[in-house]
Amino acid sequence: MHISIIGGGAWGTTLAQVLVDNGHQVLIYDVKIENIDKINQKKHPFFDSQLPEKVVATHSLDEVINFSTTYLLSVPTKVIRNVLKQMNEKISKPSVFINVSKGIEPHTLKRVSEIVFEEISDQNRAGFVALTGPSHAEEVILRHLTLLVAASDDFDLAVKIQRVFSNDQYLRVYTSTDLIGSEVGGAVKNAIAVISGACTGLGLGENARAAVITRGIIEIVRVVELMGGKKETAFGLTGIGDLIVTASSEHSRNFTAGKKIGQGLSKDQIYAEQKQTIEGFRTIEAMHDLSIKYNVDLPMINVAYDIIFNNLAPQVGLQKLLNRDLKSEDF
Repeated sequence: MHISIIGGGAWGTTLAQVLVDNGHQVLIYDVKIENIDKINQKKHPFFDSQLPEKVVATHSLDEVINFSTTYLLSVPTKVIRNVLKQMNEKISKPSVFINVSKGIEPHTLKRVSEIVFEEISDQNRAGFVALTGPSHAEEVILRHLTLLVAASDDFDLAVKIQRVFSNDQYLRVYTSTDLIGSEVGGAVKNAIAVISGACTGLGLGENARAAVITRGIIEIVRVVELMGGKKETAFGLTGIGDLIVTASSEHSRNFTAGKKIGQGLSKDQIYAEQKQTIEGFRTIEAMHDLSIKYNVDLPMINVAYDIIFNNLAPQVGLQKLLNRDLKSEDF
C-alpha cells in the first residue's frame, strides 16, 4: 500500500518507519529542507536513529499528493487548516485521511476531523481515521512495545487502518467507533500534561502528580461527554492511557513545557527556546473557551489558562485551587 505522510517531524517520520516495517511504501512531505535532507540521508530528523532505505521525503506537495490516495496528517493543529486548504486544491480523487496530531482548535472548538470535513471537499474525501493513544515517538522509533487506537465513524475503515499499522513485533492497534471521545481524550490530556509538568516545576512531588492525573480524568470526561463522546472512552488507551504517558514523562513536550511554567518561565520564553508547537497550551486556551461558552467546570484547566495567558503566578494559581470549596469526590 502507498501512503503519503504530511509532516516529516518526530512522529510522522517515526510512523514512516513503522509502515515500511509493515511492508508499505511511503513518501514524506515537509516544508523544512533540513528535515527532508536528513530523511533522505536515512537519518531521523529528531532522534539519533537510522531510517530504513525505503523511507523517502520530498519538498513537493504535488509529488506527495500524486503518490497515493491515503494521507497521514502529522502536522501541528495550528497549521492544519492551511495545509488542508493547499491539499484540497491538488487532490483529484476520493482520499482517506489518517490524523495523528492531537489538539482542539481554540475559539472554534473544532476537532481535527471536523476541520478536515470543512476544508476537504466532499468529492475528495473517502474517510477519516484518528490514530491515537499513548505513544512517545522516542520509543516507537526504537521499536518498543506500543498500543494505539484507530478511531473512526466508519468501522470497516478503522479495521483497515488497524491492519495497516499493526505488527506482531512491537505495535498493536485496537479499533474504536467513538471518534469524538478518542479525539477529545487525546487532545485534552495535553492540557492536563502541562498542569502535571507545572506541579513538577513547583516541586510538589509525586502525590500532587497522582492527584492531577486523577482529577484530570474528571475534566477530560466532562469535555468528552459535552462534545458528544462516550465517557468510557476516556478510561481507555486514548484517555487515561495517553494521559499517564504524557503527564509523567520528560519525553513529553507538554510535560516539559509545563515544568518550565512551574519554574517561572512565560509562554513566550518557552517558545523562544523551543520552536515546536505546544499543543497543550492551545488546548488549554480552547478548553477555557469551552468552559465559558458551555458553563462546564474545568478548575485545573481554567487556572492553568490564567497562569499561561494572563500571567498569574503559579503559586497563586495553586492557592486558588486549594481554596476552592471542599466537596465529595465527583465521579
